Amino acid sequence: MKHSVNRPPTPDAAEDQGKEPTLQEIINIKLIESGEKERLMELLRERLIDCGWKDEMKALCRAHVKKKGRNNVTVDDLVHLITPKGRAYFGHSKVVGNQ
Repeated sequence: MKHSVNRPPTPDAAEDQGKEPTLQEIINIKLIESGEKERLMELLRERLIDCGWKDEMKALCRAHVKKKGRNNVTVDDLVHLITPKGRAYFGHSKVVGNQ
């Protein structure tokens, strides 16, 4: 399997043969084909900016880099630092609430 920070593992072609797509995979394909997925992603980006989430995550990263030193921090360090905090933010945020 191929792994990535930004998406789940991609199964190899040999593993994929003969399998029926899951409902989630079918929905994802339809969203991509219709262009709706990109529209939803843009709406999410706008909401994250509007509620201040992006600025808070950026501030966390900057503070961590300042504390550890620019040459002592990797992207993986920052991802591990902000992922739990970024996800926890949604419990207190209005990103998903009313428009």
